[in-house]
Amino acid sequence: MVIPIAEAHLHRSEHYQTSSVRQPQRLRCSVGIMAYNEEANIARTLQAVLVQQSITLDIYEIIIVASGCTDRTIPIVRNFAAHEPRVKLYIQEQREGKASAINLFLAHVESEVVVLLGGDTIPAPGALEHLCAPLLDTHIGMVGGRPIPVNNPHTFMGHVVHLLWHLHDRLAEQAPKLGEVVAFRNVVAGIPIRSAVDEISLQALISQLGYQLYYEPYCVVYNKGPLTIKDFLRQRRRIYAGHLQVKEQQHYEASTMRALPIIRQLFATHRYALSTPRKALWTLGAVVLESYARLQGYLDYLYHREHHIWQAVHSTKDLDIDLPPPIW
Repeated sequence: MVIPIAEAHLHRSEHYQTSSVRQPQRLRCSVGIMAYNEEANIARTLQAVLVQQSITLDIYEIIIVASGCTDRTIPIVRNFAAHEPRVKLYIQEQREGKASAINLFLAHVESEVVVLLGGDTIPAPGALEHLCAPLLDTHIGMVGGRPIPVNNPHTFMGHVVHLLWHLHDRLAEQAPKLGEVVAFRNVVAGIPIRSAVDEISLQALISQLGYQLYYEPYCVVYNKGPLTIKDFLRQRRRIYAGHLQVKEQQHYEASTMRALPIIRQLFATHRYALSTPRKALWTLGAVVLESYARLQGYLDYLYHREHHIWQAVHSTKDLDIDLPPPIW
């Protein structure tokens, strides 16, 4: 179903009228892009942000934190900054982890609303409008969008990646689990420096301040999941270990941590996951891989192996394909 920005706001109007916001207003936001060797995508990500059209949102600045980059990421961003005054570049000479880069970004933010976007994530037209509009409700403190992978779903790893994000989408509609692109109120000074899952650390801080979390599926961003089993395991074990760390240190648990709700959604989405013998076999393979990655992540957490400086997952880079059209 195609829903343009203006019509989507009508769908939300009743909700906003019941909130403490009496009149529609414009929000000023700062967009932060954390980048480590993102020369394959950073130009398209920046361009996609710069051309965002909005009814309620003013993109005041776009801050790129280039952390330990050894490729052409910095020259590409400098070229944008030379022609677009909203683009600002901060450089960390050494990789200190994404949490450190986010904290550097937050130290320079000048807006009431903060958006975090990966350097290898491309927002669809209107995505940031959909993402930030729920923050017109002063009870809402953080909003997350819907990632759609560009992987070929007719391959095993493509099936695994699409299935994973589909399950996350279903779960997030019931209990918000926000990631890949988030917007939140500028009410936190930073996140734990050794966090390996920055969005969950932010969720914990925002929710503990008394704000509500909100999942906005009309905010679509495109990314690329791992193409190899090795990269999938590397990414998923880091995420699970990071979730366990947040649960211990920040007393917060993501909705995707528990197996039973995931299993329920797996059977609820059987048309995609189990409709043919091949899909059923691939889905079984996805369950085995995720279970093994969680076991590895648990051992990493148990033996205090650090993941705050991520191992690069190279197969998720370079979204050099024709992006599908927006789904709304």
